[in-house]
Amino acid sequence: MLKPKQRSYLKGLANPLKPLVHIGKEGLSENLLAQLDECLTSHELVKVSVLENSQLSAKEIASEVCEKTRSEFVQAIGNRFTLYRKNHEEPKIQLPK
Repeated sequence: MLKPKQRSYLKGLANPLKPLVHIGKEGLSENLLAQLDECLTSHELVKVSVLENSQLSAKEIASEVCEKTRSEFVQAIGNRFTLYRKNHEEPKIQLPK
């Protein structure tokens, strides 16, 4: 669970990021979840874009993705959301205490 200070720090880091994963009308497929899992392992902080032709909202998809990828929800703005999952083997982001 992220503390408010940590979430705020991650929001600042996520601001300049471009979305690495795009979710469209297919929704959450196994391939998409595998791709997202890889991105979280290598980058730790991932921005995801939900295309307009998707049936679900960004927040609905984010909660489902967090559950399936064991990641933390950082923020959702419009049709984009940001996820964080610490890489215990090679951490790239040092969170404030």
